[in-house]
Amino acid sequence: MSAQEANICFVQPTPELKAKLSKEQWDVLVNAATEPPFRNAYWNNHQSGVYVDAIDGTPLFSSGAKFDSGSGWPSFWEPLDMERIVLVEDTSYGMQRTEVRAKASGGHLGHVFPDGPQPSGLRYCINSASLRFVAAKDLAKEGYPELAALFTGK
Repeated sequence: MSAQEANICFVQPTPELKAKLSKEQWDVLVNAATEPPFRNAYWNNHQSGVYVDAIDGTPLFSSGAKFDSGSGWPSFWEPLDMERIVLVEDTSYGMQRTEVRAKASGGHLGHVFPDGPQPSGLRYCINSASLRFVAAKDLAKEGYPELAALFTGK
């Protein structure tokens, strides 16, 4: 286990959490599963807003950094704040990948790849099941008034 992995908060699979999440959310967030491409909630969402952690509501990605990667999953060229995610080496299935986890909840989000657009050149390929979308018009009502400026220019 690397030093970074030792500092990761992995999801505590409590009965309360299991009751809160759908089966697919549980599989993705807790068991690090991958949902089917092109058959998930946000791969083709073009609304303005913020994607938050489905476990604890931490804001993770903005629609302003979302792009169509053709992969069938929501893809972003950067997170809202690098301090809110953790990157972990993933050698499962005989592949060399970098897993993306939510730092606060420990939930599995997806993977990051070096084939995204500029300015970062990265593609954060994230499972819809790990996220909840909050439309820009609803940010204040949903408890994220500080993020409204991302969409109003104020």
